[in-house]
Amino acid sequence: MRCGIVLPFFDAPDVAECAARAETAGWDGVFLAESVWGVDAWVALTAAAMRTSNLVLGTMLTPLPRVKPWDLASKVGTLDRLSGGRVRLAVGLGALHPGWTAFEPDQGRAERALLLEEGLAVYDGLMRGQPFSFSGKRYSVDPTDFFPPPPPVQRPRVPVWVVGAYPRRVSLRRAARWDGLLPNVVAPGAEARSPAGPEELAEVVAVVRSLREAEGLPWEGYDVVAEGVGPVDLGAWAEAGATWWIESDWESPAAKIRDRIAQGPPR
Repeated sequence: MRCGIVLPFFDAPDVAECAARAETAGWDGVFLAESVWGVDAWVALTAAAMRTSNLVLGTMLTPLPRVKPWDLASKVGTLDRLSGGRVRLAVGLGALHPGWTAFEPDQGRAERALLLEEGLAVYDGLMRGQPFSFSGKRYSVDPTDFFPPPPPVQRPRVPVWVVGAYPRRVSLRRAARWDGLLPNVVAPGAEARSPAGPEELAEVVAVVRSLREAEGLPWEGYDVVAEGVGPVDLGAWAEAGATWWIESDWESPAAKIRDRIAQGPPR
C-alpha cells in the first residue's frame, strides 16, 4: 500500500520544498488541490518534479467540468514527460464552493456530469495520440497535425482516478471504467464524504469491482484511494481494498503539515 500526503494551498516554492522533504521521509506521493483562482497546481507540481526523482505527483482533485480537456491533457502530458512518468490525475464533478461560484455559475449536476464524461473521453483520446476525433454534445475535436506533442511516458495515458459516489450506480460505473477510484458516500440530504472506515470502503469496492469486471476490465492494477487524517490502521484499509492512503488534512496550519511530512508515512 502506498502513502501520499496533501499539501493544502501551499505556494509553488513551498510545494517544491515539501515534496523534497516528503521523498526523503519515505512518502510515495504529494497531491495538490486545483483551484479556480489561486496557485496553479500544475506549475507547483512541476516545481516539485524538479526537486524529486521518485515521488508521485498529482491533484486531489481536478474539477474537470470547468477545465478544457485539451488544456488539461497538455499540462498533464508535459509534466509526465518531465517527471519520467510520475503523474496521477484525479478528477470529479468538483465540490461547489465560493472560490468557484465567485467566478462561474453552477451549471447544475447533470451538465457537470456530461462535461466530465466528455472531458474524460477527449483527454483519453488526446493521450493516445493522433489521429483523434470526437463529436459530443459539448466538445468537438478534429484530427490535427499542428505540432502534436510527444506521447506521455505512461501509456496509453497518464492514469486517471475518478470520483465514484456510492450508491449512485452511474457515478460508480464511470469510476470503474478508468484507472482508479476516489470513493465518496452520499446520503440523502447530506454532503458527499469519504468512507467512514474500512468496512464502508469495502462495500463501495465490492460494487465497483463487480462493475469493472462486468465491463471485461481487469481488477489488478486498479487503484482505490482511501483518505483522511491519521492515526490509521493501514492493514485494515488495505484489506478493504485500498491501494493508496492519502493524508488529507485541509484544516491544519502549514507548520503542522510540515511536521507531519517529517514524521513519514504511517507504516
